[in-house]
Amino acid sequence: MSKFAGLGGRLYRGETSVDFIEKRRRWYAFSGILIVASAIALSTQGLHLGIEFKGGSSFTVSKAGVSLDAANTAVTNAKIPGEVIVQKLGSNKVRVQTGALTSVESNQLQDSLAKEIGVTAESIDTQIVGPSWGKEITRKALYGLFGFLIVVLLYLAMAFEPKMAISAIIAVIHDVFITVGIYALVGFDVTPATVIGFLTILGYSLYDTVVVFDKVRENTRTITSTSKMTYSQAANLAVNQTLVRSFNTSLIALMPVGSILFVGAGLLGAGTLKDLSLALFIGLATGTYSSIFIATPILARLREREPAMQALAKRVSARNAAPAMANSVAASAGAQSAVKGATKRGPRNQPKRNRRR
Repeated sequence: MSKFAGLGGRLYRGETSVDFIEKRRRWYAFSGILIVASAIALSTQGLHLGIEFKGGSSFTVSKAGVSLDAANTAVTNAKIPGEVIVQKLGSNKVRVQTGALTSVESNQLQDSLAKEIGVTAESIDTQIVGPSWGKEITRKALYGLFGFLIVVLLYLAMAFEPKMAISAIIAVIHDVFITVGIYALVGFDVTPATVIGFLTILGYSLYDTVVVFDKVRENTRTITSTSKMTYSQAANLAVNQTLVRSFNTSLIALMPVGSILFVGAGLLGAGTLKDLSLALFIGLATGTYSSIFIATPILARLREREPAMQALAKRVSARNAAPAMANSVAASAGAQSAVKGATKRGPRNQPKRNRRR
């Protein structure tokens, strides 16, 4: 534990550093694997849209000790066409979701559920969503998503710089795509709560990225006049300086969301919470990852292509090479003086012996 004591201070002062920028190809490769896996999950399984988006009917029955077997038997007896999803919500609720039904089919299923489970038909909570209303919700959700991205792009371009805005948006798209891919892989229904979760993780991802970019801007404000470090080195220092802060805030945010997901939805069976909590949990984790491993390396790569930053890199390289050259020259001069000193020495005078006659 002693080596972790004061780690945040050493990272901030640059005494200890993790080279995030130079190792960006590793992070890109890891993100590429996640993106490919998400694309495969979306193409093979697709998203399971809830009835709020595709339309349909939902029947929720509340009774102590209700079982899925009774609900499945009721669905079979009612002979409902199309795909039917039967879920247990907690210990006392069962929800049956179907496609669009006629009034006759809806009443038939409602009566069958009441008979098999042992409740009255009036106590069953019935929700019917038309396909046109579902399409309207989908359209508004997409409008909200694209509008959010455009507004954020304009704000970051004005508050920081265009290349920071581009890097941040790439990181956000990266987060959303991976989250959607994992959502498709798990098979959870996409509900309005899921959309709320997606919009929330967009904001959190940008929040963490803006914190890092603000430190990058502070470190690079006068970088061309000092010639002490390149833009990539200054950006890497900024990531290290904010690393502990990003980790702590992300951990604090993930703990309650993880409790909702694993305890609320997993152990207690609160199915209405799993849609939101899964999107938040994955999004918060990928948002923290992208702000450190994706957004800042992309920004450094974009800025290093500028002629001013290329000239700065040459000056920094020459400046770092000068002490090494001076040390090499000094060592060579010392070796030459040692050789000259050895050649100036004459033959060794032996002591004369007194010969006896």
